[in-house]
Amino acid sequence: MAPSPTKHGRDQALDFQGFLNDLQDWELSLKDKDKKMKSQVSNKLSSSLSSTFSTDESVPDATSEKELGNEFFKQKKYNEAIDCYSRSIAFSPTAVAYANRGMAYLKIKRFREAEEDCTEALNLDDRYIKAYSRRATARKELGKFKESFEDTEFALRLEPDNQEIKKQYAEAKAMYEKEILKKASGALQRSVERMQKGGKAEDGQHVTSTSSSGQKTGASKIQDHSEKSNGSLALKPAAIIEEVKTKRTRNARNGKQKLRASVQELANRASSLAVLEAAKNITQPKSAYQFEVAWKGFSGNRSLQAQLLKVTSPGSLPQIFKNALSTPLLSDIIKCVATFFSEDVELAVGYLDNLTKVPRFDMLVMCLSSAEKSELTKTWDEVFCGEATPIEYAEILDSLSLKYGVKR
Repeated sequence: MAPSPTKHGRDQALDFQGFLNDLQDWELSLKDKDKKMKSQVSNKLSSSLSSTFSTDESVPDATSEKELGNEFFKQKKYNEAIDCYSRSIAFSPTAVAYANRGMAYLKIKRFREAEEDCTEALNLDDRYIKAYSRRATARKELGKFKESFEDTEFALRLEPDNQEIKKQYAEAKAMYEKEILKKASGALQRSVERMQKGGKAEDGQHVTSTSSSGQKTGASKIQDHSEKSNGSLALKPAAIIEEVKTKRTRNARNGKQKLRASVQELANRASSLAVLEAAKNITQPKSAYQFEVAWKGFSGNRSLQAQLLKVTSPGSLPQIFKNALSTPLLSDIIKCVATFFSEDVELAVGYLDNLTKVPRFDMLVMCLSSAEKSELTKTWDEVFCGEATPIEYAEILDSLSLKYGVKR
């Protein structure tokens, strides 16, 4: 028979059980504390990371500096705006930042810097209307009326319905025409002054001659009287004056003719020298604006226009013109290509082919006038697809004729 547990034994068992229960409670308590600590650490870490990201977002960048510059500009703090735009450009150069800084320079009348910034903006985006407009303003203030007119003219072509550009174009055109008239008037005035000086010198010679004649007549009255009595008529003073006037008019007319000939000769010589100098400095344009300005500058000289085409890679035409090629310029380029077609067929075909890849080409062809289409067809038949055209190019040109709307 087993002995029954004593009271002391039961108490020890209960104490041990209580100890185990306390131990379990302590373990659970530790786990709860551990969870709370982990949660706190996690929250602190999240807060720290959030703070870090928030700090990173506040770090200046190109966009924030540009926007800050805009705020300064609105407050008419132009120097502060320029500083912000400069930092924005340092972070990441953009056409907008350059054009905005150019506008700020205009406000403080630093026109040279404004022109340079707008040019940089156009190098990054050659279709940025505001940059053309602001550069036109800067150039007008610098007295570059021709360049100012060209900027507004090109901007108006890009946005024909822009009322502000229309107004600026009209003003630039008026100032440019006024400058041309002023130069022409000055040249005419100088010519007249030279003519008048020449006339005065001749008058002096005639007066001297007349005086001598008068003295001679007075000294030989007896002889004159004798000649009268013999039936000879003496030369009257009125007749002498009339003769002097006639000679003076004749000499003045001859002087004008000589002057015109000299001026024409000098003009021809200057023109020839200018052509030679221009031919040396022709480089490939980077934008439609640069191409058109150069093309117009060589107006009337197919040789220089052909040289401009030859330094321009045919494959770069779509990138140069983008949406800025006009119908008149397209027609003019085709005529120029025809002038050197026979000497370099491959290059000419390259131009004709790549022109069709310029955006909106189909629309440009549709806008050709009846006369232009007729002339294009004639050029295509007589030059591009003439008997001398190599067969390998004739097939390409025959295919291209459809894109140019040539009916054959």
